[in-house]
Order: sequence, then structure tokens, then C-alpha cells
Amino acid sequence: VQLQASGGGLVQAGGSLRLSCEASGRTFNGYATSWFRQAPGKEREFVAAVTWSGGTTSYADSVKGRFTIARDRAKTVYLQMNSLKPEDTAVYYCAADPSWVRVRLTPNLWGQGTQVTVSS
Repeated sequence: VQLQASGGGLVQAGGSLRLSCEASGRTFNGYATSWFRQAPGKEREFVAAVTWSGGTTSYADSVKGRFTIARDRAKTVYLQMNSLKPEDTAVYYCAADPSWVRVRLTPNLWGQGTQVTVSS
């Protein structure tokens, strides 16, 4: 499976963006999916994850209450980002793994990143 992330862009603080992650080659069938981000000069960090069923989600403390991860059928996972802050500026990556533990730590599959820039 290959992952394709999209939806990044430039937004003012307080604004919203929705990122999408699509699977190609096969579906997300059986895979949990996550989003990570990497800001300039910083390490990549976990943002959010959702199980294959969509029934369980997990969020980093820094985005709880502002970001929502959800999946639509078997091929697309979304990250709705509201109340964006300048510190949310980063390259956002989607990832997938059959393991709920690994998908939040060291996923096996990665997509390319999409840039999110939040201006103050």
C-alpha cells in the first residue's frame, strides 16, 4: 500500500485545515492509521491515530480538543485541524501499521509529507 497525504497549506492562526491520507495499491483494510508531524529543527512527533474500525482514537496532548482524526471507508483518513496555532506549523505525514501500538510509535508505512504553515 502507498500513502498519499494532501490538504496542507497556509492559514492564519485560529483557522482550520483538513488533511487527507489516501491509500493506493490496496486499501487500509486491517491497518491502523496515524498522523505525525515534524517542525523545522525538531524531531518527528506523533499527532493522532485511529484504529482500522474507526472506533478508537488517540491524540497527542498538544492537539486534543482541536484536531480530529476519522476515516471514511477503506481508503481515506482525515485529520481535521481547528483553532490552529503557529506552533502547529510543520510537515505532516500520514502513516499506517497493522499494530495499534506501532502505528503510534514506529509505523511501517509512511506517506510523503504535506506542509502546514500557520501564520500569527
